[in-house]
Amino acid sequence: MRLSELNRAIAWKVRAVATLACASIFSVALAAPIQLPGIGGVASEHHPGKIIWADLVTPDMAAAERFYSGLFGWTFQSVPGAGVDYAVAMSGAQPVAGIVQKPLPNDEHRQPAWLTFIAVRDVDAAERLALGNGAKSISKAKTYAGRGRQAVLADPDGAVFAVLASSHGDTADVLATPGEWIWSSLLAQDPEREANFYQSIFRYDLFDLPRDDGAIHVILSSDDYARASINQLPTGGHRRPHWINFIRVLSADDAVAKAVSLGGKVLVQPYPDRHGDKVAVIADPAGAPLGVMEWSDSESKAEPK
Repeated sequence: MRLSELNRAIAWKVRAVATLACASIFSVALAAPIQLPGIGGVASEHHPGKIIWADLVTPDMAAAERFYSGLFGWTFQSVPGAGVDYAVAMSGAQPVAGIVQKPLPNDEHRQPAWLTFIAVRDVDAAERLALGNGAKSISKAKTYAGRGRQAVLADPDGAVFAVLASSHGDTADVLATPGEWIWSSLLAQDPEREANFYQSIFRYDLFDLPRDDGAIHVILSSDDYARASINQLPTGGHRRPHWINFIRVLSADDAVAKAVSLGGKVLVQPYPDRHGDKVAVIADPAGAPLGVMEWSDSESKAEPK
């Protein structure tokens, strides 16, 4: 599986944003009553452990929409709510993400971030299991009409994530098209502990892929698909554990150049991964990081053997 090289670069160059320091942003932003639309799932598809959604918390929704529209061609549909500005990003006819507008405190540890949603069948059971294995509750389980039931948690290392039981099933297990999420990676202080934690919640199969420098690189797999990776976060400095998600693009070089022209920043320059395709990490104009990844149609996301 890819990303052993990429995660080394991310760990040194991307400052964590989805930490306990900014967890209250997610909690407050997602707490108000709101009629959330579905994620574009399929009723017959249920894939616990699959990353099926992401929400961006940002102080300027209009600026975020301009950036992501220009970069990925996303369109946006505003969702009415009680005191919450929320929009759904569409890649063609497929919903791919949400954007929540929330003013951020003037605090260097709080900045815009993407929140990663992982599929479960039973949110309350997953929440109890997570808390029993060292997680902390950020936003307790709630049901949103049209979307399903979800909860926001921080894992034992402090990385924030959400669990979601979609009302209309999970997204299909097919290769993401350009403009859709294709991979996610967790940078952790203790990858072995974190791998065991996520396995206890989502029943992942774990695959430890050797790295040339000896650092830990674990693949999380379910339903015979590689879903995500967990990698060692270097010690020292202000780097904190966090999830980072990747959008499939046709050209990482073009995506990075476009991101810069739209006011974004390059955190990790494009370079070939071990399969030959390129990956990169950028930040949007407000500072939220995300990855871009090329992926050949001939490549498989089957779990490692």
